[in-house]
Amino acid sequence: MQLQLRFFATFREAVGTKTIEREYDDGMVVGDVLRALEAEFDGLAGQIIEDGDLRPQINVLKNGREVLHMEGIDTSLDDGDTLSVFPPVAGG
Repeated sequence: MQLQLRFFATFREAVGTKTIEREYDDGMVVGDVLRALEAEFDGLAGQIIEDGDLRPQINVLKNGREVLHMEGIDTSLDDGDTLSVFPPVAGG
């Protein structure tokens, strides 16, 4: 399946671009893709998944909807889906 992956803030810097497209095996879930991204990009290693779940303050949207309101990292994916990955944001 083909996925569009979008990155923001420091994650965009780690990947080197805002958007990439990748081909993944059918049946993969959000967590599988996030682990693959951590393995592919050194700057993402250990930044998204922690103890088998999303790290605190990380937001991942599937087609604009927060995966935590779906099945979390076990959310299924389909060909053509878009995943948007946001790092923790601080400010005042």
